[in-house]
Amino acid sequence: MGKYTSLSKFIVKNVGGKDNVVSLIHCFTRLRFVLKDESKANTEALKGNEEIVDVIQANGQYQIVIGMHVESVFDEINSLYHFSGGETVADEEALKKDTKLIDKKQSLWDKAVDLLSGIFVPILGVLCASGMVKGLLAILTTAGVLKNTDGTYIILYAIGDALFYFFPVFLAVTAGKKFHVDQMTSLVIGTAIIYPTLIQAMSGKAAATVLSGTIFQTKAYLTFLHIPVLLNNYTSTVIPIILAVWAASYVQRFAKKISPASVANFLVPLITILVIVPLTLLVVGPVSIWLSDIIAWIVKELYKLSPILLGAFIGGMWQILVIFGVHNAIIPIVLNNLATQKFDVIFAANIACPFTQLAALCALALILKDTKQKRNTIASIFPAIFGITEPAIYGVTLPLKKPFFISCISSAIGGILAMLMGVKFYQMGGQGIFAFPCFLSPNANNFSGIISAVIVVLISMAISFCLTLIFCKPKKQTNNI
Repeated sequence: MGKYTSLSKFIVKNVGGKDNVVSLIHCFTRLRFVLKDESKANTEALKGNEEIVDVIQANGQYQIVIGMHVESVFDEINSLYHFSGGETVADEEALKKDTKLIDKKQSLWDKAVDLLSGIFVPILGVLCASGMVKGLLAILTTAGVLKNTDGTYIILYAIGDALFYFFPVFLAVTAGKKFHVDQMTSLVIGTAIIYPTLIQAMSGKAAATVLSGTIFQTKAYLTFLHIPVLLNNYTSTVIPIILAVWAASYVQRFAKKISPASVANFLVPLITILVIVPLTLLVVGPVSIWLSDIIAWIVKELYKLSPILLGAFIGGMWQILVIFGVHNAIIPIVLNNLATQKFDVIFAANIACPFTQLAALCALALILKDTKQKRNTIASIFPAIFGITEPAIYGVTLPLKKPFFISCISSAIGGILAMLMGVKFYQMGGQGIFAFPCFLSPNANNFSGIISAVIVVLISMAISFCLTLIFCKPKKQTNNI
């Protein structure tokens, strides 16, 4: 049974059954039935279903407002009943009305999850594949089969890392579809913010220093119309491009209104990219940098106050920090600790993070009934073993909500345990299972550091696994966990 099977059967039953349907098409948010007899439809029952936003009877159609996942419901209905009709129709006015209805019915968290799912699900397959290639490389290099200077390694690494490095470009395409922005325009925005010349400029001489004497002190290497540009390396980032394409949807809409039809083909994208790319570099960049600075300051102050609080914060929040791309602010602190103290506790506090995701995936693989969800879950397990959790987070645990929070809570407990047990991180190294050697002290003649790290991970995994089994069992009468 698919994710939308029960909903699909419910809809067809309450529009009067299969024999009452003449045809079915869909637009951005609605299923559009043409019925033989609309009086046979149970409109009140349909409106009473919490997965249906509204029912509208207009223009000879019986329209059921579903939301942005309407295409999945449409495909499921047709796989069951094989109705005739086109696949999609464009209806911008209906989209605007439905968006307002959906916004009223969805919670803020539901909107955020629906947004992220719509952006990440289309690339989930290749995301898992890329993670598997990186995991395989980790095995081959650790086993001594390949060196990172080998041509085979370099090519395989390019295959595995390409999606992660050019994340903004891939997300520009899917976010463009989600926000109804021309995808070629979205691609220009995504590629512009990671343009090599901009990244190289960060290694040059600073043109100015902004907000001197504060935690937000930042060097500006370029100016745009005499305004300092606080550059950031946007490769592998997520939030900046999503915000940029979201803003582009409004600029594009405005550009369409003011552009004469004869020149709209090039004038609309011209206006959009000329506004959005500088806006992204001038506004999104500084905000992300300042947010990172705030996180770094919080980490320092928490450690001064209590290592246990630091462990809970880093362990519990690390995956969220990664999603928003502000975790990079903590890495310089880690490097400084390794250089000055010869050890670090920050990375010790997040040792459990990929493993609590892994444990949640294993539990979900046992209890999920939906075939597609189970397949995605199993595919995400292998990369998670090697610390690559993007497929797990974006494709499985975050859309299901509870498993993600359980993973964060379990990681927070792991962070506290790591601090209580005095776990320390001694060198930069691999991720996932290959991170364990990093906990071996150069001065120790035993494996106590690794053993302590393994204990922390096993306890955290057990908590994540058990809580997922208990709280994430699929409900019988709904399509969501």
